[in-house]
Amino acid sequence: MAPGHLLPMVDMAKMLARRKVKVSIVTTPLNSIHFQASIDREIQSGSPIQILHVQFPCAEAGLPEGCECADNLPSMDLLSSFSVAMNLMQRPIEELLQKQRPLPSCIIADKHFVCMAEVADKFNVPRIIFEGSNCFYLLCCYILKKEKVHEAVSYDEKFLVPGMPHGIEFRRCQLPGLFHPGKDLKLQACREVTRKAAKKAYGIVVNSFEELEAEYVQEYERVTGNKVWCVGPVSLCNKDDTEKALRNKRNSSDENEYVKWLDSWPARSVIYVCLGSLNRATPEQLIELGLGLEASKRPFIWVLRGAYGREEMEKWLLEDGFEERVKGRGVLIKGWVPQVLILSHRAIGAFLTHCGWNSTLEGICAGVPLVTFPLFSEQFLNEKIVVQLVGNGVSLGAESVVHLGEEDKARVQVPRENVAECIEKLMGEGKEKEVFMERAIKYADMAKKSVEEGGSSYNSMSLLIQDIVSFKMPC
Repeated sequence: MAPGHLLPMVDMAKMLARRKVKVSIVTTPLNSIHFQASIDREIQSGSPIQILHVQFPCAEAGLPEGCECADNLPSMDLLSSFSVAMNLMQRPIEELLQKQRPLPSCIIADKHFVCMAEVADKFNVPRIIFEGSNCFYLLCCYILKKEKVHEAVSYDEKFLVPGMPHGIEFRRCQLPGLFHPGKDLKLQACREVTRKAAKKAYGIVVNSFEELEAEYVQEYERVTGNKVWCVGPVSLCNKDDTEKALRNKRNSSDENEYVKWLDSWPARSVIYVCLGSLNRATPEQLIELGLGLEASKRPFIWVLRGAYGREEMEKWLLEDGFEERVKGRGVLIKGWVPQVLILSHRAIGAFLTHCGWNSTLEGICAGVPLVTFPLFSEQFLNEKIVVQLVGNGVSLGAESVVHLGEEDKARVQVPRENVAECIEKLMGEGKEKEVFMERAIKYADMAKKSVEEGGSSYNSMSLLIQDIVSFKMPC
């Protein structure tokens, strides 16, 4: 029920259907609009896949009509009401599945859809959680929940996470919101319910690949005893430009226009900048980012989605004359773009990202070095994978999470000088550029091989299918 969760689940559904598994995607009418064309194409090619609709109970949960996706909420204060609405979908989903022939033999659900635990029990089938992050994140959270080492340090102090395969350090202020209990008691309660429901699942499918984080996959399985199937990067199921463009069709951008613009630039010369669908950077920080892009003197595409402080940014763009000054070498997009399509273009030389896991993986698959600017949730953990484990990117130097609902307390963490300097490291003439590029290409090749027949993720999906076929409900 958020773009960062929905899109990879649809990709995974397509991958399963291409293995001749009958797949039903259960979603709401407004959410399905964005990927309907992609699924229609799958059906035309012979894949046994379908979309099943359930109405989203906005009114019953006290939400404005049309708020069927988290990024459509007028305020993050409504997240707890959004969770209530998701749970109210349990009975309609049960009634919908009851009519299916054959009945479902497995339910794969986002971990935030906690009501699906009861649905799976009712149908006597295994419930598998789709984990949109990675095993590095899962292991780190498991250790911190158990050892609580972060509770012994001050908010800005560094600490070592015990039991991680590498020497991983964080500041407490960089941890996800679940380690910072706030005043929203309803949200805290939702997180606890989600955690407990996840513990009862049959297993977890992860949008990652073993070559990227093999030690973390193994260690997480060992310490938790959980069944884990790494089946990613799932975005690689979109092979040609048409598939990439249809992946999330929101009709708010013209991909042909941007592709033509990219065609006019040399290979690896353009910076792509996007801070995600739930961007929480303040207008002051975004202004610094924009001025850093301007100072870099390099061509760029900057995706400015709605999110926090939209009106203030619009006012600055109008009064400052930024767009006019960068005209010709800078393109601002105020809406959605086919990110996978743009990242795969030969002109893209670097990706400035918020380190959401989808974006991080998509950047890795495209073989482009990353400039990391984590903002909230697990994004600082993902940054560690890029900068410390893989070594295909540089950090802009952000030091603390911008918690949802607390944006007004945030300060400018990344000055324009950092932006220009990091871009130069990845796109300048020095030796550093070549090192980052070699690593980026190496991991892109690993990612592509993992989902091909015989690859680690391909084999993992085969094991998942076999497991479900042979599954017997315990007495």
